[in-house]
Amino acid sequence: MAQARSSLNILATLLVMPATAALSQDVEQPVPSEHPVFVQTMVLPAENEVVTRQFFGQIAALETVDISFEVGGYLNFLEAREGTTISEGTPLGRLDLAPFERAVERAELTLAQAERELGRALTLAERNAASAVQAENAETARDLADVALREAREALADAQIQAPFDALVADRLGTTFTTIEPGQPVLRLHDMTEIRVEFDLPERLLAAIGDPSEVAFTGQIGGSGAEIPLSFREFRAEASGIGQSYAVSLALVAEVDALLLPGRTITVFAQIARPQSGIQIPATAIVTQPDGSHTVAVVHESGDDITADHVAVDVSSANGTSFTVFGLSPAAEIISVGAHLIDDGQRIERFEGLTIEGS
Repeated sequence: MAQARSSLNILATLLVMPATAALSQDVEQPVPSEHPVFVQTMVLPAENEVVTRQFFGQIAALETVDISFEVGGYLNFLEAREGTTISEGTPLGRLDLAPFERAVERAELTLAQAERELGRALTLAERNAASAVQAENAETARDLADVALREAREALADAQIQAPFDALVADRLGTTFTTIEPGQPVLRLHDMTEIRVEFDLPERLLAAIGDPSEVAFTGQIGGSGAEIPLSFREFRAEASGIGQSYAVSLALVAEVDALLLPGRTITVFAQIARPQSGIQIPATAIVTQPDGSHTVAVVHESGDDITADHVAVDVSSANGTSFTVFGLSPAAEIISVGAHLIDDGQRIERFEGLTIEGS
């Protein structure tokens, strides 16, 4: 009986020993280090962000003028082909000059007669043979004849028109061998001494820009990669009825090989430098804490270790889809996706997409 009890004790001891050894081995084994969490990150813009806006504009002339005669008459000469460039002072049109030349001759004769009558009136007034009033009337008649002569000569000059500037002939509005009225347009000219670029700037962008003269403008024509420098000139301080936009006028400040005619399309780029007060970030980068506050996980890199800490921020949203935060440093790197899974000081790795390795 005693021998049987001793055999049972030995068997129990043998069964317990493996379990005890396994327990001792588990206690002594070191705990593996924490694995980093993979997250997506993004880098915030710098303090002075440069925003580029694109607009579609058109080439325009410095001025577009409708040329007309200041007097009426029979048009017998109109020499200006559409699409040609003419120099300042080039004769463009002429009325039949015969009636105006006869009017000048009549005015000259009338003035000569008035001067003779004035001389006789002054002589008679000196001899007391006529009153001084008659001499004054004769002087007035002489002055009126002189004015009539100047008007006749101006009418003769107005019966001919010359190019007022170096111009591009846009359209012929008159026809020769017809009688025209004073002020009736006969030619339309473009002043191309300075080539302009015009485009519409929406009201909200103008309010954001402030002074358009502080914006750097460039242009591209016909899809070419060459950038053309543009300089601000003026803008129409009156909003259009459709689209609530303002017409902005720029000038080309460099020579361009392309043929630039009014109406040709041009792409305008506006580079706007503005300080960053608030920064727009995706909604997935914002973490709402239990107390209702908001934080963003900022990435810190020290050697091979990358960690993240939560930074308190203020959040605003005008439409509920885009969010602007305040309190972040410019050019900082933040976690854009997965920030809610990170504790302060936790190790992370940047997620750069899935890769497949194969032979």
